[in-house]
Amino acid sequence: MDNDFEVVVGLEVHVELKTKTKIFCSCSTEFGAEPNSQTCPGCAGFPGALPVLNRRVVEYAIKAGLALNCEIAEFTKFDRKNYFYPDLPGAYQISQLDLPICKNGYLEIDVDGNKKRIGINRAHMEADAGKLVHQGTITTAPYSLVDLNRASVPLLEIVSEPDMRGAREARAYIEKLRSVLLFAGVSDCKMEEGSLRCDANVSVRPWGQKKLGVRTEIKNLNSFRSLEKAIEYEASRHIEAIEDGEKLVQETRTWDEEKQVTHSMRSKEQAEDYRYFPDPDLPPLKISREWVEELRSSIPELPDQAQKRLVEKYDLPEYDAAILTLTPQYLAFFDVAAEGYHDAKTISNWMMGELNRLLNQNNLEIQDCRITPPHLIKMLKLMDEGTISGKIAKTVFEEMFTNGKEPEEIVKEKGLVQISDEETLRSLVKEVLKNNPGVVEDYRNGKQKALGFLVGQMMKTTRGQANPAVVNKLLKEILSGE
Repeated sequence: MDNDFEVVVGLEVHVELKTKTKIFCSCSTEFGAEPNSQTCPGCAGFPGALPVLNRRVVEYAIKAGLALNCEIAEFTKFDRKNYFYPDLPGAYQISQLDLPICKNGYLEIDVDGNKKRIGINRAHMEADAGKLVHQGTITTAPYSLVDLNRASVPLLEIVSEPDMRGAREARAYIEKLRSVLLFAGVSDCKMEEGSLRCDANVSVRPWGQKKLGVRTEIKNLNSFRSLEKAIEYEASRHIEAIEDGEKLVQETRTWDEEKQVTHSMRSKEQAEDYRYFPDPDLPPLKISREWVEELRSSIPELPDQAQKRLVEKYDLPEYDAAILTLTPQYLAFFDVAAEGYHDAKTISNWMMGELNRLLNQNNLEIQDCRITPPHLIKMLKLMDEGTISGKIAKTVFEEMFTNGKEPEEIVKEKGLVQISDEETLRSLVKEVLKNNPGVVEDYRNGKQKALGFLVGQMMKTTRGQANPAVVNKLLKEILSGE
């Protein structure tokens, strides 16, 4: 990235609230049902069907706002946002314009140890549109099908201030936002199912300039990686255009995941006229301070509070605490394991290392894997007792992850007990020394790395079951002639 320019990013995030029914009708919000099986005259846009507000949507919106340090409105209303699109059956979306339920909030992010506050301009409730399913190709007569199952699913749109400076800060913000919403219990935030979607507004300007540059909006980014890559690409495109003397235009663009580039969708030289007006079928809402305080008291421990607790209670590094509080389920796993084992840092290391590796490899969340905190505790105690080595433990851990068996059962079945008997190991050490005379000579000539090679040969000979400490001790004894 060119150091002469500053990248400015603001994000608009659409979050599906995890109610069982839709925002203005009693249709189910369950994901993955047969197309158009969860609709009624209301969410299908039939004339004369009246909306009835789901109280739980308002509760979740207030809780999200409180978790994001927002002011909660005492008076709010719904507005009609008028536009035509095939998956918007009523030709308008029920949203909120000038009186959003939440405003003036913020989130604290951390990038490489540097903490920064990102402002949240507003968060407002709205009904989601349906979904278009595109079929065919250019050569086989393309067409689109409309699925209205998602129509009227409750959304909270969270609009940040343009406070982020580049792709890494934007990714840190969306990761933190997801974590906060998960802990607050208002959304499942499953990006792969579309319940957390993001639009990125990107511009660049020379360092020191106060005025914002020409802005482009990248629509519907549904993964952290896509968000980061799209912003990096778009910022580079802007800088290159400015340096080449090209005129940038305000426009909406889409991200091509396969080609790793953005493409223009439509120009936004002028603001779109949605002809907003207050929805005549929905009365305004008065939100009492008593209700707000009642909901505030129901919010569980949030990520920042949990991180502080882990650092103070277990003396964990801040980095570990940040990783362990990415989801409530991840934190719960750690808390249970740490209560049953004497070394919290060891628990953290295994979770951030082997457990994360296997979860990512298998595209699983921690609540979906077969390893439980008692499994991990028992395995660590086997290591403490000298029954298994660290190397064997990794094998045991992977087996537990795959089949959910107890560590003792795996060790017994596979014959993985660590060999610590000195007499057994002594004969094997002598055999390794006899087979590697050159390495022995290197060690006696002062090359300390030779010892590591010999230890490796011992581990290979014993298929990782030799006790490394005992092997080191015996090698040094024999090589020194004791």
